Amino acid sequence: MSAELDAVQAALAAEHAAVYGYGVVGGQIGEARRAEARAAWDAHRARRDALTRAVRDLGAEPVAADAGYALPFPVDGPSAAVRLAAGLEERIAGVYSDLVRASSGARRGDAAGALREASVRAVRWGGGSVAFPGLAERGGDTATPEGATPSA
Repeated sequence: MSAELDAVQAALAAEHAAVYGYGVVGGQIGEARRAEARAAWDAHRARRDALTRAVRDLGAEPVAADAGYALPFPVDGPSAAVRLAAGLEERIAGVYSDLVRASSGARRGDAAGALREASVRAVRWGGGSVAFPGLAERGGDTATPEGATPSA
C-alpha cells in the first residue's frame, strides 16, 4: 500500500471514530451547544463519505467502522461532552496533518482544509490553540490526544 493510501485510510478510520464520538457528544451536550455538535457531526459524516470514495478511487477497499469505540474517559454530562469533542477534533487534525504530508494536488488541498476546520472546531470546543495544529511534536504538546479509539 502507498503512503498516500495509508494516510487516506487512517483519516477514514478517524472520521468513523469522530462520527461515533459526536453521537456520544450529542447525547450529553447541553442545549446551548447542541447545534454546534450537530454541525460537527454532519461535517465528519461528509468527510467520511468523501474519504470512502477516495479510497475506492485509489483502488482499495475502505476501512470499515468498528461496531463501537472506547472513549478516553466517561462522558457523563455537558462538560465531559465538550472535552470529548475537543479531543476528537485534535485527533482528527493530527491524521489530516499526516494526509497533507502524504498527498499532493487536490487531495492535499482537501486535507489541508479538513485540518483547518478541525483545528478551528478544537479551539471552539476547548478554548485553546497550538502554533502548529495537528503537529503535536511542533506545538509544544508532548501528549498525543487520543480522542475515541477502537475498542477491542
